[in-house]
Amino acid sequence: MEAFHRLNYLYQAAHCVLAQNPDNVELARFYCHTERTISRRLVLRQDPSVKRTVCKKCCSLLIPGVTATVRQRKCNRRQRLTVVRCLSCGQTKRFRNDPEYQLWVERPEALLQNQPKPGETLCPGTARGSCPQEISELNSEARPPAPGPSTATQALS
Repeated sequence: MEAFHRLNYLYQAAHCVLAQNPDNVELARFYCHTERTISRRLVLRQDPSVKRTVCKKCCSLLIPGVTATVRQRKCNRRQRLTVVRCLSCGQTKRFRNDPEYQLWVERPEALLQNQPKPGETLCPGTARGSCPQEISELNSEARPPAPGPSTATQALS
């Protein structure tokens, strides 16, 4: 828990440095680089909102108008993208503007309380017919009727 406090402090310090003096990009980059190395060393997952505001290439904090440019771009008829370009190194990030899109972290199956308990035995798949019991039930329902004298042979005799 202490590591998350340290990561949060470094992220906020980088924001404060750029808010006070927008020319002091190197110090903010140092804070973001330190934050990334700590999270990698301790194998901690950063929140997606934090990852979206840090450049992957140069570890610079991406603030629109200060260290990054933000553009809206049409990709297809229906799909729009937000393109964030780092002014330090030129690296670009693209994000979908789909209002129905959800991150995996925000989906219900990602929550720990929805995961199966160690003693429970659940079917491996989520689709119908993937459980062995369901497969045997489906096979018994789909079987053709038992072979007997057909109507063609009855008509001949």
